[in-house]
Amino acid sequence: MLSEERRQAAARQLLAAEQDRRPMARLSDSHPEMDVEDAYDVQRRVIAMKVESGARVRGYKIGLTSKAMQSAAGISEPDFGHLLDDMFHADGDCISVAPFQALRVEVELAFILNRPLKGPGVTVSDVLSATEHVVPALELIDSRTELPRNFVDTLSDNAASAGVVIGGRPVRPMDLDLRWIGAVVYKNAVIEDSGVAAAVLGHPAAGVAWLANRFGSRGVCLEPGQVLLGGSFTRPLAVAAGDVFHVDYGPLGGIAVAFTE
Repeated sequence: MLSEERRQAAARQLLAAEQDRRPMARLSDSHPEMDVEDAYDVQRRVIAMKVESGARVRGYKIGLTSKAMQSAAGISEPDFGHLLDDMFHADGDCISVAPFQALRVEVELAFILNRPLKGPGVTVSDVLSATEHVVPALELIDSRTELPRNFVDTLSDNAASAGVVIGGRPVRPMDLDLRWIGAVVYKNAVIEDSGVAAAVLGHPAAGVAWLANRFGSRGVCLEPGQVLLGGSFTRPLAVAAGDVFHVDYGPLGGIAVAFTE
């Protein structure tokens, strides 16, 4: 367990690394005793400093939603990060890679809430009932620290979240079986990956239920209007300047995004 002073210092280092666009040394190297609660607290402190500077929290991402990824990270549950208003992009945008260090793209579904969700005891059915609509989304993930890194490094670094692209066609969550929503990922007109949403904990709403219950145990509620990324159902794909991605979600439409210098 780290002291308050060391947690705050780690948060300042991460924020400076992002602002300076230079990866910093891994926190797990300089703080080998760092645990999961330390990492979440460092993440919270970074977000708090951004909010103090004018940013607004618009939602959360859920990550590590496959058993294989959890085993590789040495954990037994997903993780989460914050989504800020300046992280959002629209379908068709051109995004500069300059602010990022190791940019990658993941394919997800975003849940937009229309009523509060508070655990404990939140189920997949509760999530679907509280969701206004579900819409295709891409998560941009990045590393503000040197690679490779440990779980606590990723977690303290906002669970690697760095951006969101929203597009496609919104659907009501009861209008189709969300488990079987599929996506095909084209990178520069070549198919790179594909997947179905059932790969996310068996149901893409399961991660949202997990987050509501985790927050509920701390007296925190997921609020109407928040955007919740349920977890990726493809592998992360590396991004470089000049790349163009098109993700086809079938009946839910698609998302296209280009990356520039």
